[in-house]
Amino acid sequence: MKGLEKKLIYLAGFMGSGKSTIGPILANILGFSFVDIDLEIEKIAGKRIKEIFSSMGEEYFREIETKLLRELSQGGQCVISLGGGTAASETNLQIIKSSGVMIYLKTNADQIFRRLKHKTDRPLLKAGLKDSPNEQELYSYIQALISKREPFYTQADMTIKTDGTRLGVTVDEIARRLKRLMD
Repeated sequence: MKGLEKKLIYLAGFMGSGKSTIGPILANILGFSFVDIDLEIEKIAGKRIKEIFSSMGEEYFREIETKLLRELSQGGQCVISLGGGTAASETNLQIIKSSGVMIYLKTNADQIFRRLKHKTDRPLLKAGLKDSPNEQELYSYIQALISKREPFYTQADMTIKTDGTRLGVTVDEIARRLKRLMD
């Protein structure tokens, strides 16, 4: 995608891969605005993601997500942090691929597990498990969900491995590779 015509950068990856942390820093380096799609959905719905899932269900959440993604895809010069499951839909994936550059922040299951094992605000992490899963059940569920989403993530224009890499090194690598696409 020479010149990055629309200049939209989508950060995709599993929950806990660093999209919301890397996104604002990358946007600042590029001089772009930044949008975290999950935070925008919370504003639209007037509820936390966890509450949306529990009171209205995942289907309602995904409808808002797709509508918002369509709106954002009409803009430009923006880094968009996608939700962990946003790109795991053919409709959303086509919106993303037709309007910008998708970067997959690839993080292995061990690292994701370490980052998420004490989190309570991840509804999909809890949805497939009993109320108090043990660590092995949680790890197995993370592995299964990553495997399910991987075919979507790997359609990205660029894959950046984030395992054990310092934040600054990751952001520099993305910026350097994007610059090559822009030239």
